[in-house]
Amino acid sequence: MIEPLLLTTTRVSTFDGARVLTAATGFFFARGERLFLVTSRHVLIDQPSQHFPDRIEIELHTDLRNLTKMAVQSVLLYEDGRSVWRQGSDSGGEIDVAAIELDRSQLTPAHQLRCFTTEHLQGSLGEVEVGSSLLVVGFPLGFHDTVHHLPVVRQAGIASAFGVRFQGQGYFLTDARTHRGSSGAPVVMRDAAGDPTLPWKLLGVHSSRVDMKTRDLQEDESLGLNCAWYADILLTLTAAPPAAKGPPAAPR
Repeated sequence: MIEPLLLTTTRVSTFDGARVLTAATGFFFARGERLFLVTSRHVLIDQPSQHFPDRIEIELHTDLRNLTKMAVQSVLLYEDGRSVWRQGSDSGGEIDVAAIELDRSQLTPAHQLRCFTTEHLQGSLGEVEVGSSLLVVGFPLGFHDTVHHLPVVRQAGIASAFGVRFQGQGYFLTDARTHRGSSGAPVVMRDAAGDPTLPWKLLGVHSSRVDMKTRDLQEDESLGLNCAWYADILLTLTAAPPAAKGPPAAPR
């Protein structure tokens, strides 16, 4: 049997029309009967780098007995000139997490995926200790099992006080070795007492590496730290009635 955690995560490719832009990571989150794809907001729009895709593609398995079989689903990012994703902000500013509701009618019983739910979110933040062992599931530099279309996993540890907003922002730190392409990856901790079909707690959404702006690039090594936005933002982004959608399409 394939580890179900690997089926929660999908490769996200961004496009401007037919032109491929970037590759990243996303994962599935279910809220009742509704299904969402979660990734980093900067995967969908990033003003500083002038990154303005108009659609994404995700990969879905279609046969658990033969993981080489898969389907690609295209998702438009704008409808009537407005973005379809949901994003949020708090007292610290914008949160680098986005959720796109997927149309379940476009999925068939053949599509094989696993979803995190609200039951996989960590209820008591004080129960998670500094140094706790985590996994980051994704597609670093696009690297993955291209035959079976499965992500790879990096080990990590919690590197800041969990439940405390690091420097006033809505994220905590991990010390995983990460690369481009991991943006949007789920950050999880084993939960043997939880859901037996998916025994993992969803603690965060990996966003980016963190480093010192004053670091001497020749003399000082990278800190090897990353920010993971607290996953409880998904309670807001997937709430009904729909949360506010993102910005209008960027000017061309």
